[in-house]
Amino acid sequence: MIANNLMPFEPTHPGELIKDELEANHLTQAKLAENIGVSPSLLNEIIKGKRGVNTEMALLIEAALDIPADLLINLQNAYNMQVAKSDISFMQRLASIRNIASVL
Repeated sequence: MIANNLMPFEPTHPGELIKDELEANHLTQAKLAENIGVSPSLLNEIIKGKRGVNTEMALLIEAALDIPADLLINLQNAYNMQVAKSDISFMQRLASIRNIASVL
């Protein structure tokens, strides 16, 4: 594999950045959830990487923690891409489609 195409062992979910910012600002998940008007369980799922960050959530977090929404969205997109590329059966499916498309 070429050095520029190396992927980290585990993808970084934007929830990790949110968690770090909460700790740095001495805020609890419950307080942030209250401030942005979402359920604590929803925020917890994002922070644990079980749920993705969508545009609305990114904008809410930007308003509360001053983390640029586009950074959160880009992290989420990179995370999604790496997870998909790590799925062997999905990559085999893509290869099969590419083979079919190459003969067209």
